[in-house]
Amino acid sequence: MALPVAILSYAIVVVLSTDKERKRLYRWLGDLTPAVDRYLCRIHPRTVSKLQAGTHKPSSQGSLGTGGDLHPDPCHLRAAGAPPRPGSAPPGPVPQGLIRVYSMRFCPFAQRTLLVLKAKGIGHEIININLKNKPEWFFTKNPFGLVPVLENSQGQLIYESAITCEYLDEAYPGKKLLPDDPYEKACQKMVFQLFSKVPPLVTSFIRRQNNEDGSGLKEELRKEFSKLEEVLTNKKTTFFGGNSLSMIDYLIWPWFERLEVLELNECVDHTPKLKLWMAAMREDPAVSSLLIEAKAFRGFLDLYLQNSPEACDYGL
Repeated sequence: MALPVAILSYAIVVVLSTDKERKRLYRWLGDLTPAVDRYLCRIHPRTVSKLQAGTHKPSSQGSLGTGGDLHPDPCHLRAAGAPPRPGSAPPGPVPQGLIRVYSMRFCPFAQRTLLVLKAKGIGHEIININLKNKPEWFFTKNPFGLVPVLENSQGQLIYESAITCEYLDEAYPGKKLLPDDPYEKACQKMVFQLFSKVPPLVTSFIRRQNNEDGSGLKEELRKEFSKLEEVLTNKKTTFFGGNSLSMIDYLIWPWFERLEVLELNECVDHTPKLKLWMAAMREDPAVSSLLIEAKAFRGFLDLYLQNSPEACDYGL
């Protein structure tokens, strides 16, 4: 009797109530939440669509404008509600036909994996992990305790963002994001290495103490962006892999998305081709569906820099 009552209560609150009230109910349901999600997905898919982490905007051209499929079915993407807490039981097996991604809503590394999932139209569910307050069982998914982590219905686990993206491209059908040609694939990996100094520089800028001067870090970022500008100049293409968007573009995009909210846009003022690339990226359906609201990111960042355990749950 308890489960039907929980399902009924859950459906009513999801459909009619505020985000705050839904969060309260998620906590009350606790470990029942994934089971209820699966049940509702079968009996009331519109209800489940209200739980989704992002809204699908199907395009007649698909995810990359090349006939892919963003899967408008509301059960294609399933969010897990409130992040699990320390002491909570681990989630159950991954349902057949889906892959699970352990993520964090504001993490640029996890965003890489989500972009590839979206671009390839792969059915998935998301469990967001509070990285400031991790459940103990998460270390059995990744001994480093980091996101993203993929888990399939066979219980196989894959972590490290670039590795998860390459796995998804190889393991799932549809448009391939990495080129087949060995030289072109090597070129993408070289650009990835060229980009490798950008994430730690952005992190250092964020973590400046007492608003100390960041001009030195900005200058270093300008130098790194100049290297990427040169790649686009030499290739004479819009994207880093050619005339169409490919894996390397998704792998580096999350840090460029954050430049504006971090007030670092001036660092690309001298790179016209890079700015055109950024504009083209925003037009991609996978990218646009995962854009983070500036206000939400600032709210997260303020709490994160205070080492608040509430940071990762900001806005829920």
